[in-house]
Amino acid sequence: MKKALITGLTGQDGSYLAELLLVKGYQVFGLVRRSSTSNLERISHLFNQIQIISGDLLDQSSLMDVIAEAQPDEIYNLASQSYVPLSWTQPALTAEYTALGVSRLLESIRRCKPDARFYQASSSEVFGQPDESPQTERTAFRPRNPYGVAKAYAHWMTVNYRQKYKLYNCCGITYTHESPRRGTEFVFRKITHAAAQIKLGLAKELKLGNLDARRDWCYARDAVYAMWLMLQQEQPDDYIIASGETHSVRELVECAFNCVGLNWQDYVLVDPAFYRPDEPVQLVGSINKIKTNVGWQPDYSFEQLVELMVDYDLKKLSKGGA
Repeated sequence: MKKALITGLTGQDGSYLAELLLVKGYQVFGLVRRSSTSNLERISHLFNQIQIISGDLLDQSSLMDVIAEAQPDEIYNLASQSYVPLSWTQPALTAEYTALGVSRLLESIRRCKPDARFYQASSSEVFGQPDESPQTERTAFRPRNPYGVAKAYAHWMTVNYRQKYKLYNCCGITYTHESPRRGTEFVFRKITHAAAQIKLGLAKELKLGNLDARRDWCYARDAVYAMWLMLQQEQPDDYIIASGETHSVRELVECAFNCVGLNWQDYVLVDPAFYRPDEPVQLVGSINKIKTNVGWQPDYSFEQLVELMVDYDLKKLSKGGA
């Protein structure tokens, strides 16, 4: 039985990855910080199947203790402060977890379990304002926010530990990926949740920013499958995980409201307060490399993902959920 350690277990990706690994027969360990406010809702159905270990990316010794105890064959680092706006108000904390936390984890692996295979969750935010579109694994990093800067640091530390110490390290440069387990502060879930609320008479309007902004969206469950596949290859490498296509916020809104039989133009208001800076080059990932080398591509289309999430929100809200 293979053993896997997941940081960020309680997040969207961590919960889906834990489910995938359990189906594949792994013994799963999850690193969770000791906190009275920890949100364990996403993994509550897995409590009797996984082993939760206390540790913190800010504490080198706790990471070494966790790795020594679990002796994992695979380690997936999905933990970070991942909300971009918050990275501007808490840039130092973002750097501690998202950047330096990876350095501590890499060093702990080198000392305690150098034969473990390691996956680092990189982000399309490392490209920031790229000079080409679509982006490839060779596109230059030009991050434009503290989160992107921290992710760029973590990415290159992972690559350097692979080169210097011959560790099996991979970076997955993930683009925006969504699911019903996503928070409503993110625009995709904000829209599907609002469409369901309005359909059920629980809300009357939805305020959004630039409806022409475009994003590369895919399903989180597809994304974590790509992460697992990357660690099953003979040689470690870095790959973009994306849909390979973009859709506008306007398309997303129209699709979501169509799912509930409403005309979105009757309910959506454009509020300049939600605008982001102009993006002269679109963030969209080329999946040619991962498709060719790993054999991965998304199973869910954009339309299928929207329908899945609207249906989830309708059912949850109908039962009195938030």
